[in-house]
Amino acid sequence: MLKIYQKTIILGLSLLLAWAGWKGLNALFYQDSASALNKNARGTGMKKINKSLEDWKKELTPEQFRVLFQKGTERAFSGQYNDFWEEGVYLCAACGTPLFRSEDKYDHRTGWPSFKESFSETNLEYHDDRSLGMQRTEVRCAVCGGHLGHLFWDGPAPSGKHYCLNSAALKFLPAAEAEKQLPRVATFAAGCFWGVEYKLSQVEGVLETVVGYSGGQTPNPGYRQVLTGKTGHAEAVQLVFDPGIISYEQLVRKFFELHDPTQYNRQGPDVGPNYRSAIFYHNREQKKIAEKVKDELQASGRYRNKIVTEIVPFKSFYRAEEYHQKYYQKKLGPVCSNE
Repeated sequence: MLKIYQKTIILGLSLLLAWAGWKGLNALFYQDSASALNKNARGTGMKKINKSLEDWKKELTPEQFRVLFQKGTERAFSGQYNDFWEEGVYLCAACGTPLFRSEDKYDHRTGWPSFKESFSETNLEYHDDRSLGMQRTEVRCAVCGGHLGHLFWDGPAPSGKHYCLNSAALKFLPAAEAEKQLPRVATFAAGCFWGVEYKLSQVEGVLETVVGYSGGQTPNPGYRQVLTGKTGHAEAVQLVFDPGIISYEQLVRKFFELHDPTQYNRQGPDVGPNYRSAIFYHNREQKKIAEKVKDELQASGRYRNKIVTEIVPFKSFYRAEEYHQKYYQKKLGPVCSNE
């Protein structure tokens, strides 16, 4: 009888320790990301699709509805996109919003599709998830509110992001079709991001804008950290644009017009590497165009001094805190030195 009692105690302690270990690891990967990633994303300006659950239920398969609107989870290794590596873009299975690119997909070996970066931060929203006795960051489509999966911080460098998603929440668009049908993304830094966002948001063909931090090495930084200049990030604006209305080259020219690209690590009285001028290109074509425009402007004699704008590959973007989003509109007037 004593041995059975002892075994029961040992088993109970083992389960308790296992649970505590999981909680510890989960807390490590969670990193208070709910507040840092601007949960509920109220400032993105995305046009929402409002349908009843009954309407979604009619349009989706039972598994899609279970995952997207009942927050279900697929069994590990069962989803069609877990071991799927074609080139293209992954869309929301409910509303078709572009969410992730194939080049940002990687094998995390957990049994679900994993991505290290989003198509655009304007297309996602984040919510605290304290279900199952854990703290997690839920990822939803910003347009229809569909549940996609969770964001963890055990992903590859430099961002550390690990978007762990359900295949049923996604649908795939091959690269050739995506090139014709989808809007594009651009990321710029030109000093204080409040004014830069406002000016770019007024350009015809720019569909959405969001401010954040790009070009650094510290995962998931906050505004105060970035201000120190030690994280390596620049205050940046990521935008979604319609290439049928405005080309990337036209956007790059607008970017150079709205600030002084000859000022190194500053714009006016705002001094520091976080205020540097930079173009974060998303593909080779964007790099080629940015370098061409920069060279043309330098040779034109328009600027006395050398243009110091960095043209560097895009690696990661962290959405800034909610109070920074659409700051110009909230304050109803100019608030930056570069305006």
